[in-house]
Amino acid sequence: MQETFPKNFLWGGATAANQYEGAYDEDGKGLSTADVMTNGSHTQARKITWIKPETGETGYVELSFQKPMNFPEGAVPAVLDGCYYPSHTGTDFYHHYEEDIKLMGEMGFKVFRLSINWSRIFPNGDDAEPNEKGLKFYEKVFKECRKYGIEPLVTLSHYETPLNLAIKYNGWTDRRVIDFYVNYAKTVMKRYKGLVKYYLTFNEINCIYMAPFLAAGIMTDDEQSKAQGAHNQFLASALTVKAAREIDPEIKVGQMLAYQPVYALTADPADQLAALKQMDRTLFYSDVQTGGRYPDWIWKDYEAKGIKLADQAGDYELLAKYPVDFLSFSCYSSSTTTTHNDGESASGNLLGGVKNPYLKTNDWGWAIDPDVLRIALNQLWDRYHKPLWIVENGIGVNDQIAADGKIHDKERISYLQQNIASMRDAVNLDGIDLMGYTMWGCIDLVSAGTGEMRKRYGFVYVDRDDRGQGSLKRLPKDSFYWYKKVIASDGADLSD
Repeated sequence: MQETFPKNFLWGGATAANQYEGAYDEDGKGLSTADVMTNGSHTQARKITWIKPETGETGYVELSFQKPMNFPEGAVPAVLDGCYYPSHTGTDFYHHYEEDIKLMGEMGFKVFRLSINWSRIFPNGDDAEPNEKGLKFYEKVFKECRKYGIEPLVTLSHYETPLNLAIKYNGWTDRRVIDFYVNYAKTVMKRYKGLVKYYLTFNEINCIYMAPFLAAGIMTDDEQSKAQGAHNQFLASALTVKAAREIDPEIKVGQMLAYQPVYALTADPADQLAALKQMDRTLFYSDVQTGGRYPDWIWKDYEAKGIKLADQAGDYELLAKYPVDFLSFSCYSSSTTTTHNDGESASGNLLGGVKNPYLKTNDWGWAIDPDVLRIALNQLWDRYHKPLWIVENGIGVNDQIAADGKIHDKERISYLQQNIASMRDAVNLDGIDLMGYTMWGCIDLVSAGTGEMRKRYGFVYVDRDDRGQGSLKRLPKDSFYWYKKVIASDGADLSD
C-alpha cells in the first residue's frame, strides 16, 4: 500500500509580515522593531540602528544569536537616513496579495501561514483604539484565502513588536505589555471570527533567549530581562487561549517553537549530557506553554543566576489551566554538540554547534539532515502527546533564472523530497498526530537572520535584490509545479 498523508492534512506555505508584507508606513501602520533592522549577509550581521535624541549621535547594535545585544545609554532604536531596511518593502505582499494567494491556490494550498503585523492594528501597541485600515487589510486577505479554499494560520507576533513598546516599556520585560497584547489578540479574534480558525501566539518563542530585541522588543540583553520577558509571554499566551475559548470555541491556539534536534558528536557521556541539557533549554518554553508548567530544573538555574521573577499570585495556575491546543514548530536542520575542542564550528542562525561529519551543508552552512523531521516529531510527540504542526521547513538557495527563462531549483526539490518523506514516515510508521506542513517562504521573501534576498526559500521567485532593486514580478520555479503534484497526491508522489 502506498503511503500518503491523511485526507484532512493541511498542506501549504508560510510567511511573516516583517519579511514579506512591506508597506511599513502606509495606511496608519506604526513602526515595529523589524523596521529598524538593516540588511546583512552570511558574513555580515544585520544592524539595529539607533539615535540619541539629546545629542543627535547615531549608531547601531549588531543582531547576534550568539552574544548579547545591548543599546548604549540614552539610545533609541530609529530609522536613519542612508540605511536600507528590508522590512519596509519586503516583497510587497501588501500590494500583491491577490496575485500571491491565487498562486497558492493554483498549487493546491489547504492552508497559508502568515502573520499580522501588530503595529498595523495598534500602531503604538498601547493605543486605545485599533487602526481600522489595518483591520480591513487583513480581512481582505482572509476573504481572498477563503475564495480558494485556503485556511489561514495566523501568527499574532512574529518578530515585530511595536517599536513604541520597546522604547517606552523595554518590551516584554514590562508586565503591562501582557494587557496590550491580549487586547490586540481579542480585537483580532473577534474581528475575524468565522474567517480564521488557527492562531499562533509568538513565533519561535524560545528565540527570546538568543535574540531578545528581535523576539520581544527587549533592549537589555541580560538573563533577568529574558527570563521575565518569557514569563510575561507565557502569561499572555494563556490569556489568549482563555479569550479564544470565550470568543469562539472553534478557534485553536498553538505554540510556535524553534526546534532542531541536538546530536552528541561522540559517545562520550559528557557529550551526551551536553546534548541533553541543550535540548532542555529549548524545550523549557514548550514545557510551560504546551505542557502547562515550569520544569523543576529551571528554578535551580534561575537561583544560580540570581534571577527572580516578578510573578504574581495565580500566574502558575493560569499557565496550568490554559496551555495551547497544539504545538507547532520550525525545523530546518539538526545541530551537533561536543565538549571536546576538536570539532569544526557549524553555521546557522540558531544553535550553531559543530559540524556533523555525516551531513552535507547548504551555502549558508546549514546541515541538510534527511531524518530530522521524523526525529523531531517523535521527540515532541513523546514529550507532550499533543497534535503537532510543522509550520516552517525549507532551504535557502541563491536561485538564478536560467537561459530558458525558468528557475530549475533541483536543490530545493531534493531537500523537500527528503524532508517530506521523513515526516511521512513519522505519520505512517510511528503514529504521530501531525496536523499539517507549511513550507517556509513559499513566495520569496527577505531572510530574517541575514536580511538578504538572495537567500531564497520560495516556490515563487520575486524579482528583488539585496539592495531593494527589482520589478517585484512573480515567477513560479520548478518546485512550484513539483509541490502542486505532491499536494494533489497527498504526499504519495515525491518524484522529480
